[in-house]
Amino acid sequence: MPDFPNIILYAIPVFILAMLLEFYVTLKQNKTTYTTNDTFASISMGLGNVFLGIFSKALVLLVFFFVYDNFRLFTIPINPWGFLLLFFLDDFSYYWFHRISHQCRLFWASHVVHHSSQHYNLSTALRQTWSGGFYTFIFWLWLPVLGFHPGMILLQMSISLLYQFWIHTETIDKMPKWFEAVFNTPSHHRVHHGSNPIYLDRNHAGILIIWDKLFGTFQPELKSIPLNYGLVKNIDTYNPVKIAFVEWWLMFKDGFSGRKSVLERINYLFKPPGWKHDGTGKTSSQLREEWLDSREKP
Repeated sequence: MPDFPNIILYAIPVFILAMLLEFYVTLKQNKTTYTTNDTFASISMGLGNVFLGIFSKALVLLVFFFVYDNFRLFTIPINPWGFLLLFFLDDFSYYWFHRISHQCRLFWASHVVHHSSQHYNLSTALRQTWSGGFYTFIFWLWLPVLGFHPGMILLQMSISLLYQFWIHTETIDKMPKWFEAVFNTPSHHRVHHGSNPIYLDRNHAGILIIWDKLFGTFQPELKSIPLNYGLVKNIDTYNPVKIAFVEWWLMFKDGFSGRKSVLERINYLFKPPGWKHDGTGKTSSQLREEWLDSREKP
C-alpha cells in the first residue's frame, strides 16, 4: 500500500481559515450568507462524515483491493502519467455518480444532505453525507478493474473533494473565460445548488465542467434569474441526525406504506425524487419543462 497522506485531515485548518475569511468579507459586504444554526449544522455534518469515513473508507479499500487483486485487466503504474489518466477517469466517474444521485432516489437519499442548506457558503461544502460512503463507491469500481491501485483511486477522490470546497461561495463572481470554459467554478456550482426550475439537476461536474457540456446538463448562471438555494421542498431542520437520514425515512415510508404493487414499491427506490406512483408528484425534469413552457407562452 503506497504511503499516501490523508489530505482531507491536513486541509481542515485551511477550511476553517477560509470560512473565517469569507465570513469577514460577507460582513463587510452586508450580506447574511452565514447564519449560526445553518453553519453549525453544516460543520456537524462534515465532522460526522469524517468520523464515519474511517469505516466507509475501510470498506471501500477492502472492496477495491479484492477487485484489483482478482479482476484487474492491466497494472497501471503509480507515476505522473498514471495519475494524469486517473484524473480524467475519476472525474468522469464523479460526473455520473453525481448525475445519477439526482435521478435515482436511492442515491438521492444520501446526496440530498449536501443540498439541504438554504445558504451558499464555504461551510455548505462541509455538509456531507453520513451514509453515501458505504455504497456510492460502486461508480468507481471500474477503475481497479482497469488496473488503478486502490490507494491512487482514494487519493484522487480526495483531491476532487478538496477542489470542490472553494467553489461553494458567492464572494467570487466569475473566473477568467478560459477557466470557466473548462473547470467547475463558483458560478457553475451555484447553479447546481439552485432550486429554481431552470437550475434543477444541472452542472454535475466535479473538477471539469466539460462533462456537463458534453452530455447536455450544462446551465450557465443567469443574472436575470437570481438563485434560490436549497431543495424544492426544504426539510427545515438543523438537527444533523435528521438532515442525515430524513430522506431515507421518507423514501421507505413512500415505498412501503399504503396499498401499492410490488413494482410501484420498488420504483420508489429507483425513480427520480418527486416521482409518485399515482402521478401526484413532479420530478425535477417535469418542473423544469413546465417552467420553460410557461416562459414561451405570451
